[in-house]
Amino acid sequence: MATASGINKIVSYKKETTFGTLPSASGAQTIRRVSSSFNLTKETYQSEEIRTDYQLTDFRHGVRAVEGNISGELSAGAYSDFLASSLARNWTAATPSALGSTTIASVTGTYTITRTTGSFLTDGVRVGNGIRLTGFATNNNNKNLLVIALTATVATVVALNGATLTPETVASGGTYTVSGKTTYAPTTGHTDDSYSFESWQSDIGQSEVFVGNKVNTVGIALPATGLTTVDLSFMGQDLKQRSTSQYFTSPTAQGNNGIFAAVNGALIVNGSPVALVTAANININRNMTSEAVVGSNIKPEIYEGRIIVDGDFSTLYQDGTFAGYFDTEAEISLVVALTANSLPNSEFMSFTLPRLKLSTDTKDDGEKGIVSQNSFQALKGNGMNGFEATTIMIQDSTLV
Repeated sequence: MATASGINKIVSYKKETTFGTLPSASGAQTIRRVSSSFNLTKETYQSEEIRTDYQLTDFRHGVRAVEGNISGELSAGAYSDFLASSLARNWTAATPSALGSTTIASVTGTYTITRTTGSFLTDGVRVGNGIRLTGFATNNNNKNLLVIALTATVATVVALNGATLTPETVASGGTYTVSGKTTYAPTTGHTDDSYSFESWQSDIGQSEVFVGNKVNTVGIALPATGLTTVDLSFMGQDLKQRSTSQYFTSPTAQGNNGIFAAVNGALIVNGSPVALVTAANININRNMTSEAVVGSNIKPEIYEGRIIVDGDFSTLYQDGTFAGYFDTEAEISLVVALTANSLPNSEFMSFTLPRLKLSTDTKDDGEKGIVSQNSFQALKGNGMNGFEATTIMIQDSTLV
């Protein structure tokens, strides 16, 4: 008799229109994963009755719920639905206006793009966005430029993957785009998304479909060497059905976008590129809760909590900069840009935390390079100095 193998499991999902209601079978998406598990759980109740025969006479099942986890290697577009849901906001695109007369200048390892008409801020550009130019000298076009400082008319950028720009001034014809789309934790208009997931074991003909799943936590891990990973956890309502046939008919196959390695991209701390980081982690916690009700074996809703973002990073110990940030309780910013390969126009994602405070500062020891470890707590930004007024902003260059 055949037994199940993980490589033959297809995990697919579709966003629900109504929480806990299974959507139609078409239009689902297969998930890229390293591992995935969705399981029905139940509360259990054991009798406390004291008996002269010294024995237990009853044990009951109670309220049902779903626990779900997906572990993967981060790539552009692969987990975009869940990242937007974790921040309670849909992805949106900026609408750049014409630049008019524009000057590109080199400034100590960075570049400035100065426009004479229009406003980067009004266009929807923010610090942490990646932009691309067209209509300039050949060397300046179609390269990923990470915005690290911004005013209405001047964008200070870092060219990703070691690319360079050529200083020039054009009278007209220069344009730019903000690659893909952006989402962030909003001030108002929060979304409340839920998903149905199917685990289809094709080798043994077994399907389990779970409904009412909301993103509870997201963990992004950037090692100094190796691939960037993502871990997602879900709180769900119920196992809706078991079957011997696949429910989601012909789900879209997994994508093929390149997987991010932390060695490709850039890390910007308080507006300055840092080349000493040995690892970094960003965590998003939605603090979901649910409540049981009398007369039902499922919980009617999963309630969203605050969007709490924290994490840590480690750096080779060079000076007292990070210790000083910790000692003085300074507010700093963090921008992480990840590229899928070494090309100047690679697919990319960026993560921007406009305002954070370091909560620890420690250093290790040994016959090696000394490493300083800092954990941080992100806070809602004030929307000044070119940043979005949010705790975290994410950009994905592949979204259209």
